[in-house]
Amino acid sequence: MKPISILVVDDEPGIASLCKRILDRSSYEVTALTDPSIAINYLQQNRYDLLLVDIRMPEVDGFDVISRAKIAQPEIAVLVMTGFGTVETAIRALRQGVDGLLLKPFENHGELLESVRQALIDNQRKRDTARVQALRPLFNVTESLFAETDLNKLLDLILSAIREHLHCTHAAIFQVKERQVAAIAQVGKPLPVGENATATNLIYQVNDDGNPFIIHAAGPGEQETQALLSELGLGSAILIPIVRSNIRNVLVAGRDASVSQFRGADLELFFVLARQAIVAMENARLYADLREYVRRVEESQQALLRAEKMAAAGRLTASIAHEVNNPLQSVQNCLHLAGREDLPAEKRKEYFDLARAELDRLMKTMQRMLDFYRPGASRVEEVDILELLNHVINLTSQQLGQRNIRIVTDLPESLPLIYVVSGQIQQIFFNLILNALDAMPTGGELKISARSKNRGIELVFADNGPGIPEPQRNNIFEPFFSTKDGGTGLGLTVSYNIVTAHGGTLDLVDRKEPGACFRLFLPSGSN
Repeated sequence: MKPISILVVDDEPGIASLCKRILDRSSYEVTALTDPSIAINYLQQNRYDLLLVDIRMPEVDGFDVISRAKIAQPEIAVLVMTGFGTVETAIRALRQGVDGLLLKPFENHGELLESVRQALIDNQRKRDTARVQALRPLFNVTESLFAETDLNKLLDLILSAIREHLHCTHAAIFQVKERQVAAIAQVGKPLPVGENATATNLIYQVNDDGNPFIIHAAGPGEQETQALLSELGLGSAILIPIVRSNIRNVLVAGRDASVSQFRGADLELFFVLARQAIVAMENARLYADLREYVRRVEESQQALLRAEKMAAAGRLTASIAHEVNNPLQSVQNCLHLAGREDLPAEKRKEYFDLARAELDRLMKTMQRMLDFYRPGASRVEEVDILELLNHVINLTSQQLGQRNIRIVTDLPESLPLIYVVSGQIQQIFFNLILNALDAMPTGGELKISARSKNRGIELVFADNGPGIPEPQRNNIFEPFFSTKDGGTGLGLTVSYNIVTAHGGTLDLVDRKEPGACFRLFLPSGSN
């Protein structure tokens, strides 16, 4: 550990020599001077932990030495010696931030050592107190920085926070990238990076060393750097290097020469503030990247939706044209043939009957299309699904029996009442049962089950017919798509729309057994 360094200043050579001898024995690193002017120069060129100075000296007053020492080294501890201790002297010493007062002559060597020890302790305590008081406002600053996600506004907040909490008028944020330095935000008198070689090299030096430090225009330091601060009218500056996510930044704070210089507590405060600022900048950058990604995803989704709508409109138009064109051509042919003069009355009536049948089929198709686009706006009521399902099963039982199709039900004794449009749900049951009937022309089995599930009711319709081929499974709910001859391809589409309007789902379920299995879920709804 580096020994504590002490500068002793007393115009009496005997006192200066005595102090040095006593302090040297206690392992302090001591420099003793009798000329206060030389002592002031020493303070500007060398760093000390404590200044032990006599108050009354013929050429330069001891308080003047203290004043110059505080400018050159704001953190230095000060212990004054005097043979004329008065209340006025003590008050003046306190006002100048002195850490201890020692009366001459010393009664014993221990008195000097104890005064030095206590002065160092008091100085450290004052610095710790100042540090705590300075760190408290950082909590509010951190909250405001992290709440801002706009990078430009955030940079302004960071500069304002630096100026406010470090009591300075100049602040800047530099970014070092590929050996290029650029100011991304600044206020006041920034370092003339790019114009001045000393300023540019200073940023590079801080960035490469990775250590924060204070520069004083008057005090220990490199002459070129001190000259740069003097040219800018700055008394002191702090530079903090920060690296995060491969981004290297140097934050700078500067005070005018007319105000007190930065101290060690300011350096610690600025270091904490800089770390919080860089984290906030990184968060803002990530938020901006996320926002841009979401924007691109939304644009892609909109493009896909537009493309899908166009494709769906094209498929629907082609399907409608196909479904309408076939019966119209049949009607046209029948009317053309029926118009022949040599045609017998019976044949003419046959052609008219065929035309009428085709027109009926066309009207039925149009009605199913209307059901597809607007399932109906009927009144929602409280319905017993079991009662409605059993009613549909009874109505279709004769038709199913003629095809040798057996219905197997797995139904509970009761289910919760749900709010639905009764006629529309009945239409779904008809569609699903008749689909199973068409899928098993030579007979088979249709299993129907129901149960209460997740604030709703789940019903399953499973047949043991040939099933739906894998390539066609994704298209079964599209309009005019049918796997059976003569089908309109609108039954499942209308059913799907009705279920969706009720907030439920209709799915084709994969299973190991042969046949098709449809699962219908209807939520309980509300009155």
